Amino acid sequence: MLKHHLIHPKINEILGRAGHHSTILIADGNYPAWNKKGPHAELVCMNLSPGVITVAQALKAILSAVPIDEINTMGIPADDPYAQLGEPPIWKEYREVISQSGSLLQLKPVLKWDFYKAVESPDHVLTVQTGDQALWGNLLLTIGCRQA
Repeated sequence: MLKHHLIHPKINEILGRAGHHSTILIADGNYPAWNKKGPHAELVCMNLSPGVITVAQALKAILSAVPIDEINTMGIPADDPYAQLGEPPIWKEYREVISQSGSLLQLKPVLKWDFYKAVESPDHVLTVQTGDQALWGNLLLTIGCRQA
């Protein structure tokens, strides 16, 4: 039995093949996961029902399994109506998950259209599609190097 929190066999297989600089998208329920992905990326659908599973739950599991160098959020363009509301509330929950994992990483927003381009990179190996209903809840994680 695995000791980390991630027990999904397909996700573990993909992460086991991935290396430094590979990227993982944890997509909210609104993300167009089928048509916005890298040419080598595999899609694992974990969207059982609205709100199940959440991006934060997937993030917690993935942080327990692989080293992460960077975590990018999908940034809101200034001309988007949501930009007037300030930072999406879900980002606070992500920071709590990151902190609880023992990581010192900070969320780094990447504007929406640049985020899509980053996901479409050949380095993108995995999309975990969630049922999360939070707005602006997508995360793009960059795998780091194992230190020990």
